[in-house]
Amino acid sequence: MRSIHTLTLATLTALAFAPAAFAQDSTPDDTASGKHFAVVGGVSLLQPKNDPVDGIKKVDGGPAPTLSFSYYINDNWAVELWGAADKFNHRVRGPAGKLGTVEQQPIALSGQYHFGQADNVFRPFVGVGYYESNFSNENLASDVGHVGLETAKGAIGTVGVDMNINSTWFARADARYMHARPDVTVNGRSTGEEAKLDPWTVGFGIGARF
Repeated sequence: MRSIHTLTLATLTALAFAPAAFAQDSTPDDTASGKHFAVVGGVSLLQPKNDPVDGIKKVDGGPAPTLSFSYYINDNWAVELWGAADKFNHRVRGPAGKLGTVEQQPIALSGQYHFGQADNVFRPFVGVGYYESNFSNENLASDVGHVGLETAKGAIGTVGVDMNINSTWFARADARYMHARPDVTVNGRSTGEEAKLDPWTVGFGIGARF
């Protein structure tokens, strides 16, 4: 948790000082147009929905550092590989209180469309793609044995906005929705029941394009 707090503080500090720090490097001829690669580092909060399966009322959200790498086909269309650099940790609660914890680590590949010109100060974008999220360290109280979750797979949708600092650096805020219905297992065997987690993420980060 200390590492996440440190990364969050570093991100906020970069957001505060980046415009002044990089303004001296800008010239009238600088442009973001034509650059094909971008990398973004940040922090995201992932929150699953309530009542995902019988006996579980709530799965608490949690933060984790995230990274993304994008290839821009042109100034508007891009392909992004996004994922958690560490695991999201969730506390699981039932009607009578805490049942235990579970961790997950998603990764996704999406196509994106970025609106407007490459040098606009604000550039909204949308995306859609495919993701997988691996669940691990399931520690859930149960009378029937070890309860686990299979890997979640499905569609992911993204909305966000980039704020250009200069032709290289930008700040990003985004939200992502994952259609997550992993199978519930007991002692390694499928129960035929799905956990309707369907989480949202909200993230902030700093990016560079080149």
